[in-house]
Amino acid sequence: MEKTDAVTALAALAQDNRLDVFRLLVQAGPDGMAAGAIAEALDLAPNTLTFHFDRLRMAGLATVRREGRSMIYTARFEIMNTLVGFLTENCCGGVSCAPVTPSKPARKRSKVPA
Repeated sequence: MEKTDAVTALAALAQDNRLDVFRLLVQAGPDGMAAGAIAEALDLAPNTLTFHFDRLRMAGLATVRREGRSMIYTARFEIMNTLVGFLTENCCGGVSCAPVTPSKPARKRSKVPA
């Protein structure tokens, strides 16, 4: 991975909603997830979500396909793994290392009463 590609991917993930969307797509696996289900799970407006999807797609971190009337978004695992490899390429003096504690799953946003 080129440094400029890594910067683009990290910039796309450097926003809390996009990071939540990407983590949800990773959890969904290779089958992906419908845009409406993502909007509901994260309590995001569809037009806001479209903007975030576009940023993830432009960074190469997600793809989209149409299934009937639904738009299904999928994480690009090969790009995610390439990015992780780029970030850890020289980690620990060449010795393989892993996180000491796993990260917590993305939380579902709770709706605030009006």
